[in-house]
Amino acid sequence: MTDTGQHVVSIGLSAAIVSVVDEQPSVLVVHHPGDADDALPFGPFDPLHHRTLESGLRTWVREQTHLDLGYAEQLYTFGDRGRHLVKAGEGLRVVSVGYLALMRATGELKAPDTLWRDWYRYFPWEDWRKAKPDIIGDHIVPALKAFVKAAPNAGVADQRRERLRLCFGSDGIGWDEEKVLERFELLYEAGLVQESARDGRVTKSQALGDSMVFDHRRILATAIARLRGKMKYRPVVFELMPPSFTLLELQRTVEALSGVRLHKQNFRRLVEGQGLVEGTGKVASYARGRPAELFRFRREVLSERPAPGVRLGSRPRGGV
Repeated sequence: MTDTGQHVVSIGLSAAIVSVVDEQPSVLVVHHPGDADDALPFGPFDPLHHRTLESGLRTWVREQTHLDLGYAEQLYTFGDRGRHLVKAGEGLRVVSVGYLALMRATGELKAPDTLWRDWYRYFPWEDWRKAKPDIIGDHIVPALKAFVKAAPNAGVADQRRERLRLCFGSDGIGWDEEKVLERFELLYEAGLVQESARDGRVTKSQALGDSMVFDHRRILATAIARLRGKMKYRPVVFELMPPSFTLLELQRTVEALSGVRLHKQNFRRLVEGQGLVEGTGKVASYARGRPAELFRFRREVLSERPAPGVRLGSRPRGGV
């Protein structure tokens, strides 16, 4: 802090708490009556009462949601000017430390104003499970091509065109499900999300996907990208599974998080071949049609293999 008491920096802690509810990837949000946007659970870091950043986060989450976090990891530190302010340049400069947390959604939420939201309502262009989302061809690509055309010079136009090509897939590149943050940042810079106008980047913006308070949609995009990438080489997806499950339930969970459909037999061979699961000798009583065998996660795989994860195979085509 300077002698004039200005330019104070505050550390905020934000949690993207992820689950899968009815085959939909969901994030826990706080939504107070009368508020326009959802928020991730968040609060300030108090160096006098919080021993570490993570302990501070767990305290805030417990107070706001009445939930005790299990698996959690730090994502990134977000500190761009204007990202955490209603009007850029006013008040404290907030540096947000974002976390990804995973938990199974069991029972009703006990805290008021908390609920599970399908994360694709914030990023509708990310769900390719049924087909390429219409929003890409109908709205995003035309708007981004106009953004390229409006570049101030040829060099900037080339950079924007290349980002469009890499983020949304073209020239045989196909869709990369991990580029969640890169896609959101491109839409933000092009003025295609509400946060662009709110942060003062543009005077008027489109509203692709539901906005969130402050920089919370950017934090969530980072969390989705981290989870999509990490579950390919670490078995973090099992943090979201019950003690026993069918292979189809596991596949649907992986598909929900990655946003792409997987080949059933290839997926089964993958998880069994990697030694990720083992049969319980029981069948699911709730399965319709042919009885489905129940499996459990083989925790021993963590010491047996250097990178035990669920690799997704080929990416969907059909980009720009």
